[in-house]
Amino acid sequence: MADDPELQAIRQRRMQEIMAQQGGGAGGMPQNMEQAQQQAEQRQAAEEQRQEMLVRILTPDARERLNRVRLVKPEKAMGIENMLLAAAQRGAIGEKVTEDRLITLLTQVNEQTQKKTSVKIIRRTSALDDDDW
Repeated sequence: MADDPELQAIRQRRMQEIMAQQGGGAGGMPQNMEQAQQQAEQRQAAEEQRQEMLVRILTPDARERLNRVRLVKPEKAMGIENMLLAAAQRGAIGEKVTEDRLITLLTQVNEQTQKKTSVKIIRRTSALDDDDW
């Protein structure tokens, strides 16, 4: 899988995007380019390790649901992943997390982070007494 030419091309394009964002495009210093490449490789390795851990602790249905959540709310999916990975590192997860358990977790997080708004209507009676509505 690491020798996949399509994956290598994607990595190459991403690296060029990173270099362009940092202003190190054409004529950049080789040391900066090497450092940027090392950082990109480290980030990619960390992400691959993260995904491997998620594969180990989530059932396929739960992973699919989490990926759908990621499409709509990437920050919420990242938060759930972080919670699951932290729980797995503590040893709090004994068996794979099912879709139902993930739904319960998502519901709890939604309740905790939900913004509660209230509308208070104050009627002024003095102004309404003079008019015939």
